[in-house]
Amino acid sequence: MNKTAVVIVSHSEKIAEGLNDLVSQTKQPDVHVFSAGGTEDGEIGTSADNIQHALQQADNEAGTLVFYDIGSALMNAELALDMLPDLKGKVEIVNAPIVEGAYVAVVEAGMGKSLEDITASVRRQQFVE
Repeated sequence: MNKTAVVIVSHSEKIAEGLNDLVSQTKQPDVHVFSAGGTEDGEIGTSADNIQHALQQADNEAGTLVFYDIGSALMNAELALDMLPDLKGKVEIVNAPIVEGAYVAVVEAGMGKSLEDITASVRRQQFVE
């Protein structure tokens, strides 16, 4: 059985990779997390091509959740998804704190929850007191 995958989009390659390392400490082995950080030339920013590649790697029957950090990361995630029409309906871009949201998502994906249930759970979280 496939489990929901997670894609982390950050303006910093180091942040994306570091968050992948962090959530990988608690995820089940069959939950896949992919990073799309920085630009093609290693600079700060986001790349629709990098995000598109991560979405293709993450593609599975259970779906994919995308977490992003700031501004243009959302725009480039949406652009990348537009370039992959076969993934429409299988990918959810979630507006939530990137660290906490990705953490909750990988834990719940490991429990076998559906894309819809995980998305709803992340959106219900009270991350700030």
